[in-house]
Amino acid sequence: MTARTTAAPSVSNPIRAFRRAPASRKRRVAGLLLVALLTLAISACASSSAPASSQSTPVAGNRLKVVATTTIVGDVVRNIGGDAIDLTVMLPAGADPHGFEPAPTDIASVNRANAVFINGLQLESFLTAMVENAGGDAKIVAVSDGITPIEGTEEHADEANHDEQEAHGSSDPHTWTDPNNVIVWVDNIERTLSELDPADAGTFAANAAAYKAELQALDKWIREEVATIPEANRKLVTDHAVFGYFANRYGFQQTGAVIPGYSTLSEPSAQEIAGLEDTLRSLAVNAIFVGNTVNNALSQRVADDTGVRIVPVYTGSLSEADGPAATYLDYMRYNVNAFVSALAN
Repeated sequence: MTARTTAAPSVSNPIRAFRRAPASRKRRVAGLLLVALLTLAISACASSSAPASSQSTPVAGNRLKVVATTTIVGDVVRNIGGDAIDLTVMLPAGADPHGFEPAPTDIASVNRANAVFINGLQLESFLTAMVENAGGDAKIVAVSDGITPIEGTEEHADEANHDEQEAHGSSDPHTWTDPNNVIVWVDNIERTLSELDPADAGTFAANAAAYKAELQALDKWIREEVATIPEANRKLVTDHAVFGYFANRYGFQQTGAVIPGYSTLSEPSAQEIAGLEDTLRSLAVNAIFVGNTVNNALSQRVADDTGVRIVPVYTGSLSEADGPAATYLDYMRYNVNAFVSALAN
């Protein structure tokens, strides 16, 4: 069955997420903040003779300084901001957003930014708390704001996973797997950039309209491709529960996940692995789709036990610039082609 959706706040409180995070993670964030603040203090002393400027309003002739957390968020921001913004993306290609830990340079970038775009729904976990506590006057925007999240009901018997579950929450953060949700992202990004830089609002609006047309065309193409897969074969087994929004939009079932829940940081119990293997056998599932940001050793074990094959896809990150999923549009096309190739027959 597909995951149900219920009305709920679309963006989790980052301060609450920080308070609920494991103590060790709080100490790491605090240490990074201290290093970053010392760095910024030294920099400020060195440039004290320079004229002051507001962080929230760009100086005439200067581009907005914008930070995005993930490569996927960054690509959408880049399509809207274009040459009118100076964009920094925190996570490198291939990094897992569930477990990424920022460096002092990331905190300094946030401090200098006019705007910081995050996915929201606790995808970034304690990273959102770092963004809130970095200082500066950056406007912090969760691009998933306004999207009704999929709510999970997974229960884990392993108490060792409790801190990670608390930090990540029970809402599915992977909103981008439905391009219609990314249209909501575009509206949030355009509105923010236009508020911060009214002189370039026309450029942002034109870029947003063009990109939304591409997203609508992508949605149409996906529906046409999915139609080639028999309905009985539209079952997705993945490394973690990442394609819920995609499944809801295009008529798939998220039949199971090697790692239960929405975060790659959880650890399945032996009982959960055995249950998944029984499900794969009973439903005659022939593929496990494994993302580019996770270790596939556990998925390979399940594949070896059941005789299904591993199919690589992109999940939490785009590819490198010269790879097959260098943009969000390419990312979605790559994954849909992988689904069709594995499930159409």
